[in-house]
Amino acid sequence: MTQSIPFEQETEAPTGRAEALTPLVRRLIAPNGGPFTYRGTCSYIVGRGRVAIIDPGPDDATHVARLLEAVGGETVTHVVVTHTHRDHSPAAAAVRAATGALVVGCSPHVASRALALGEANALDASADHAYAPDVVLQEGEAVTGPQWTLQALATPGHTANHLAFALPEENTLFSGDHVMAWSTTIVAPPDGSMQAYMASLAKLRGREEAIYRPGHGGPVREPQRFLRALVHHRRQREAAILNRLAAGDETIAEIVPPLYEGLAPALYGAAGLSVFAHLEDLVARGLVVSDSAPTLTARYRPA
Repeated sequence: MTQSIPFEQETEAPTGRAEALTPLVRRLIAPNGGPFTYRGTCSYIVGRGRVAIIDPGPDDATHVARLLEAVGGETVTHVVVTHTHRDHSPAAAAVRAATGALVVGCSPHVASRALALGEANALDASADHAYAPDVVLQEGEAVTGPQWTLQALATPGHTANHLAFALPEENTLFSGDHVMAWSTTIVAPPDGSMQAYMASLAKLRGREEAIYRPGHGGPVREPQRFLRALVHHRRQREAAILNRLAAGDETIAEIVPPLYEGLAPALYGAAGLSVFAHLEDLVARGLVVSDSAPTLTARYRPA
């Protein structure tokens, strides 16, 4: 990871109980911590009395029970979903069944593009294909409650259906997995798209929210500085990939080890997906050519 990104690690992140972050926002972290989920998925409760739950999390009965306990005596009007990965959306069905809330937000799961001939989707098992929203929110559409508004902002890239949600009453953006303070975002074709991800970062550069609350980890406290660093990191990675191709590397398997020096071999697969996303974008921009449609196993060379 590029050192210029001002990552912030959460030294203390209580799981199992809801914590009040602001007068309008509470957070409950799911017990699904891991290398790709950090301390666990952040479920947010927005409002008081009549509330929305953002990203209810995985299909975990303990987490659902804790969420329902946290909103005991209140009315859950909406379950709001940023994207359809299995650590974010599956609990929506259980919360809807228990509360009668509307499930709103992103569309059902969809890939960024069709599979190429012979290509397999390496991350298909991480997708929540059972997610069935009551209402799909389009760009700029909002749900509201007493003293709160959640306005949808399309931010594809991590997934094709990814949404962020602005809370103008607190000048806050719930950024899902698009921007996180603890790590860079996984962008893995065909579900993800580097071209879409970079465009979504550029889109946020034109906004004024003072703080982002992501799907994993703590807040992004200086969003514009952080966005600049993320863009710089991706452009550096792109340049490094082009350098490896110029040096004679042709496959993702050849590119990853020198590009990610010191990385544990067990993580080469995840790194390869990121390199693949960059190569797919470089081919689309005419900077690289491949011997077939871009895939994990294709051969690549400078254009």
